[in-house]
Amino acid sequence: MNILHVISTMDPVSGGTCQGIRNSNDALEKLGVHAEVVCLDSPDSSFLGKDNFVIHALGKGKGPWQYSPNLRPWLEQNLERFDAVILNGLWLSCGYITWKCVQDFKKRAGQIDNAKKGIKFFVMPHGMLDPYFQKAEERKLKALRNKIYWKLIERKVVNDADGLLFTCETELLLARQTFAPYHPKSEINVGYGVVAPPQQNAAMELVFKQKCPEVGNAPYLLFLSRIHEKKGVDILVEAYKSIQAKLVKEGIVVPKLVIAGPGMDSAYGEKVKKMAEEQFAPKDAIIFPGMLTGDAKWGAFYGAEAFVLPSHQENFGFAVTEALACGTPVLISNQVNIWREIQNAKGGIVANDTVEGTTEMLEQWIKMPTNEKYKMREQAYQAYLQFFDIRNAAKSFSIGIGNAETEDVPV
Repeated sequence: MNILHVISTMDPVSGGTCQGIRNSNDALEKLGVHAEVVCLDSPDSSFLGKDNFVIHALGKGKGPWQYSPNLRPWLEQNLERFDAVILNGLWLSCGYITWKCVQDFKKRAGQIDNAKKGIKFFVMPHGMLDPYFQKAEERKLKALRNKIYWKLIERKVVNDADGLLFTCETELLLARQTFAPYHPKSEINVGYGVVAPPQQNAAMELVFKQKCPEVGNAPYLLFLSRIHEKKGVDILVEAYKSIQAKLVKEGIVVPKLVIAGPGMDSAYGEKVKKMAEEQFAPKDAIIFPGMLTGDAKWGAFYGAEAFVLPSHQENFGFAVTEALACGTPVLISNQVNIWREIQNAKGGIVANDTVEGTTEMLEQWIKMPTNEKYKMREQAYQAYLQFFDIRNAAKSFSIGIGNAETEDVPV
């Protein structure tokens, strides 16, 4: 089965959407699903040529709609090579153009070659139908734009698709609440996964400690994501301050807090750093090492007592599942859409995305008996195997897009 991913960018710094394509490709290949990607990146982008699948970079789109005059001609020349087209993301010109080209192709195929009428068109919203984006105070203008755009264009793209592909049950349920009319032909929870991390080794710990010497040999909690308001970093710092003030008086050792990720030079990052400096805690209790990659990232994951993400909205959360894959329990808000799976597997603690909820969650973890923490580490890893192993996710995706041969393939 040959599939085409349509996406605005494959730049790794853009986030989890392109990462998901990269994560799943090898596992899908083993299931007989061969993928290519068409995107609106410059052909001379430095990240191109490093993947083991074909990426067709057509050049940068223009304006906020990222219109590309090259996309329609390319699709018209190449659609016949594919059994299914997956549009990754919404609200940009590539969505409308792809939908229109597939519709035209189906009409032509019905007149010329009935077999080709079977090409399927799927939309994978990647959380872009989450009501959060229509309700967030700082997104009022974008919310109005999206509402108008839905009425004029995007509802056709969504409702005419052969199916909507969701990364988890919560994303599927939330998508029903945001726009009307919303009548997709089918809603398919294909799941999502991450590749198993490299095996833990001493070099990882060494590199992490070099990047984050303030940790020393002390236990620590880890936040690893963008330093952005949506991620709830400010409420994490506020909750941590509250825990320090309370538990230090009780004679309880509080783990340090490592807040790693890009964005500390933003206005929000400066705000968070100032909050940390005003903490009721030892001076180096909250540590900001910046972005961690490679061995430093894996060393941080493996060495952490727990991973913390009190996000206000998280469609999937690659960092959450990477932590689980390292056997690290996760302390997350119930706005991280995979919270149900984690709660059912008892691989972490779930709370409201508030200072109060985050404070209670941190306190529950810190006061948890050591034997229960070890048990939760095992449960965290089992949660990864059950819900987020890339092999299972690839099989679910393959079946979801209609690859019948996958049904009998063991994983």
